[in-house]
Amino acid sequence: MHPHLSYKIISLGDAALTIDFGNLINESINKKVITLFHNLQHKPIQGMVEAVPAYSSLTIYYDVISLYKNIPDGKTVFEWMKDQTEKYLKEKIETENKEEVTVIIPVCYDKEFASDIDSIAAKKNISPEEIVQIHTSRSYRVYMLGFLPGFAYMGEVDDIIIIPRKPTPQNVIAGSVGIAGQQTGVYPLNSPGGWQIVGRTPVKMFDKEKKEPTLVKAGDHVRFISISKDEFENIKGRNS
Repeated sequence: MHPHLSYKIISLGDAALTIDFGNLINESINKKVITLFHNLQHKPIQGMVEAVPAYSSLTIYYDVISLYKNIPDGKTVFEWMKDQTEKYLKEKIETENKEEVTVIIPVCYDKEFASDIDSIAAKKNISPEEIVQIHTSRSYRVYMLGFLPGFAYMGEVDDIIIIPRKPTPQNVIAGSVGIAGQQTGVYPLNSPGGWQIVGRTPVKMFDKEKKEPTLVKAGDHVRFISISKDEFENIKGRNS
């Protein structure tokens, strides 16, 4: 697949394996993970049930019972799947020539919706307005979805506003936009969470009634734009 990209294949329970390309937040590695994921959707390995991409790894879930009937004697299902996965990685992986999708997400950064913006500003010795300007000044790559349906892990934020997650999770309202380390993200549902909240969006990140329930997918890019509270209420009203 990628002769200069090292990896290891490790067992994940009884019915899955993970291809680990390193514990990194790296756009180049993530692009290769997403490419491999799309290839597996079109040409799955025998016995594969599902593939799940992450920042720098990809997990393959497989049907143990059906594979057990067909693998050679003396091999475990994991050993056989590991061999098949390594063969797959040595094949030429087709790169999709798709335009990268950029999703615009409006965010109200008013303090009513930004419970942690003042504390971040104090710790960083900058103003809340500067945090908004910095947060909206760049495009963020969606590295993976997880934690909650439609929760997109995005990065990387500017070094100036990198902030650790909270030591204790708190209740977070759906649509809240947070920062944790180098990452930024939007809570799609009401949930306990430890990210530092800097705003809220009126758009739904997850809607189970839609054919495509998640607003963004791994590999997309996101730009946040600042809106007023009145604009927030208007958009929220239209989406209700």
